[in-house]
Amino acid sequence: MTTFDEREKAYEKKFALDQDLKFKAESRRNKMLAEWAAAKLGITGPALEDYIKAVRKADLAEKGDDDVFRKVKQDFAEKGIAVDDAEIRKTMGEFIAKAVADIEASSK
Repeated sequence: MTTFDEREKAYEKKFALDQDLKFKAESRRNKMLAEWAAAKLGITGPALEDYIKAVRKADLAEKGDDDVFRKVKQDFAEKGIAVDDAEIRKTMGEFIAKAVADIEASSK
């Protein structure tokens, strides 16, 4: 195997690991976001688990975070709860950072 082949395999492996980390971090972020939103929406008990699943499922609708943002924003609007777009986006940012940190800490 040539040096180029070894380097290519290393990049492929890193890409796969990065994608795995991204998926896990977004899934954790979505769970934390769903729990945060559910607290504001008054969702508890078994309905909370259903809501977490719904938020995670919303993330599969399209590439990026806008699908999750719209889901949570719509849920707030349907309940008549005023939450600023900036607050939702800020919370999503904080939760993704925490999720990445948690995953990195648990892999050490």
